[in-house]
Amino acid sequence: MHEFLLAAAALAPGNPAVVEYAGRGDVRTVTYRQLAERADEYAGALAEAGVGVGDCVLLESDTSSSAIAMLAACSSLGAVFVPVSPETPAPRLRWIARTTEPVLFLRTHDTGPERIPPEASGTGRFGPYGVELDRAPAPREDRGWRRGVETDPAYVIFTSGTTGRPKGVVMSHRAVVSFYRGMAACGIVGGSDRVATTSPLQFDFSLLDIGLALGSGAAVVPVPRTLLRWPRRFAAVLRETGATQVNGVPSIWRQTLRREPELLSGLDRVRGVLFCGEEFPSHELRRLQELLPGARMINCYGSTESMAASFAEVPRPLPEDLERLSIGTAHAGAELMIVDGDGRPVDEPGVPGELLLRGPTLFTGYWNDPRATEAALVPDPVNPRTGQRVLRTGDLAHRDEHGRFYFRGRADSQVQIRGNRVELGEIEHRLRDFPGVAGAAAVVVEEPDTDPLLAAFVLPEPGERGPDSTEVIAFCRTVLPEYMVPQRLRVVSELPITENGKVDRGELAARCRGGRPTTER
Repeated sequence: MHEFLLAAAALAPGNPAVVEYAGRGDVRTVTYRQLAERADEYAGALAEAGVGVGDCVLLESDTSSSAIAMLAACSSLGAVFVPVSPETPAPRLRWIARTTEPVLFLRTHDTGPERIPPEASGTGRFGPYGVELDRAPAPREDRGWRRGVETDPAYVIFTSGTTGRPKGVVMSHRAVVSFYRGMAACGIVGGSDRVATTSPLQFDFSLLDIGLALGSGAAVVPVPRTLLRWPRRFAAVLRETGATQVNGVPSIWRQTLRREPELLSGLDRVRGVLFCGEEFPSHELRRLQELLPGARMINCYGSTESMAASFAEVPRPLPEDLERLSIGTAHAGAELMIVDGDGRPVDEPGVPGELLLRGPTLFTGYWNDPRATEAALVPDPVNPRTGQRVLRTGDLAHRDEHGRFYFRGRADSQVQIRGNRVELGEIEHRLRDFPGVAGAAAVVVEEPDTDPLLAAFVLPEPGERGPDSTEVIAFCRTVLPEYMVPQRLRVVSELPITENGKVDRGELAARCRGGRPTTER
């Protein structure tokens, strides 16, 4: 992976690799030569500490030039990069450390109070001035005979698991580089671009951004996480760093679109927007197209288990009657297919089923969880005799007559309400059809000794007080079966989001517990 990311250091060593915003009027540039030198320096310090092939290095950091250099350093040694955010709750951090047993736990010099997991063998800090170890790794068996190979783990990303414990997604060097090459074939950015990344380092979307930029000879522009929710500051970062491409979940645009949309019309250098992770409400996407008339917009689809699977250009202008955005077709070197409930391939247009992904970009497995791995990586339904495995994405989709795919929601968001199967995504889609509704989220609330409660939250359009909840419920009764009509509906000023920028359904469900079915503002 490090060879792919730092290839431009030999071709254009003086070009910007990372452009960092340190405050108004303070923008710092790290060239490809400097980034490669820093990675070499880090690798030397880690090697001297005994870090080698297969060792886990737990890194608490936001995206930065130093974090990217540390990623490359770990790659060059065959070590496994395990990123966590400075915002990661302490119990989750301790669980990840206990599970991965890192030989080193490293933090950036500017992170907050000490949160050193006792499970980490060695501890230290790193930054532009090198690596400083507070405690060296404990002596271990000498494995100097091991040599790194492309099927070795490059990194482990921990995502939320259905069991309540994080799941560690193990990605090999071969899978990551195969994905980067497939993405590069889409021609999203060029060598003169500056790619603003807004996702936390522990979210694989940030690694997509890094590979997209560095693999194209462009520059990475990390947007400080603390500035994302402040429209003026967010716009200032994009403007002062000269960002030409902005990547992130759709919600990064919401505050600016709602409060100060005129700031976006001044970003005349932005010529590309890539979004992923959740549905982009059509009225917000349409407004963003109006404010950034020269920007090409890309709908990225995929999961952590393959980083991503497809990149589809959004039509401009967005059709008024558009119901769903297409996710296109799989990127070069991969294939998407649909299967029915019995695992048989579905070829007919318009027929929904579960999406499977085939190709060299698939994850190796879930960290120390063979049962979950076996459930996700299944035999190829077209030719199972080969022994080839494909990824069950857990997503529902259909294909149109041109072969383009359309995302239909999560298979696990199909819930049972009074014996009926309910797709939460369909409820949300209908709620957004109501005049004045900018966003919506549906959740199922389960409490002891009561039937599951179907609840919904709606977000009003900018500048609007919001619709009357009883009118929204009445509208739902005209477009949805009775069992799919929310029993509780709230109009809210914001939808809570997770640290990865997705709607926090657990938080929404918690807000509904302990009350009677009702409609309320």
